Amino acid sequence: MTKKHVGLYPGTFDPVTKGHMDIITRGCRVVDKLVIAVARNDRKGPLFNTEERVNMVLHDTAPLRDKGFEIEVLPFDNLLVNFAREVGAGVILRGLRAVSDFEYEFQMTGMNARLDAEIETVFLMASEKQQFISSRFVKEIGYLGGDISSFVSAETKLKLEDKFEIMRKSKD
Repeated sequence: MTKKHVGLYPGTFDPVTKGHMDIITRGCRVVDKLVIAVARNDRKGPLFNTEERVNMVLHDTAPLRDKGFEIEVLPFDNLLVNFAREVGAGVILRGLRAVSDFEYEFQMTGMNARLDAEIETVFLMASEKQQFISSRFVKEIGYLGGDISSFVSAETKLKLEDKFEIMRKSKD
């Protein structure tokens, strides 16, 4: 019996973007199973609660699961290397958009390696069309009335518009 290669792709996914989906799709090609770890990181002040973010990722990854890719979406709120051990992941996948991402990711990789040298970190460069997309920019553009349909799925766009409407009403 061959050992299954499990990868872990962590993030806040607030919201999940087409940039995230690019890394998820490509990550599915390099591991047998991909666990998408949705951080409960309240310090970042997410727009969506953890359950909403998990459900958005589940929705957007359904076509990949339908194609036979093994994907699991789970919330987590502990140390990443501990969560990787819990789910049996030997690889942490990280996406890089620009050189500015590299410095932070380089430091994080070093710390994770010190905590558990058995877990490797693999970087996937964002595809050319996705390099500039970030959840923060998507939320800002959407809140200010810009068209975000090329950055997120139609379902996620509707959820963002609903959140923005609630925010605008609460300001009045």
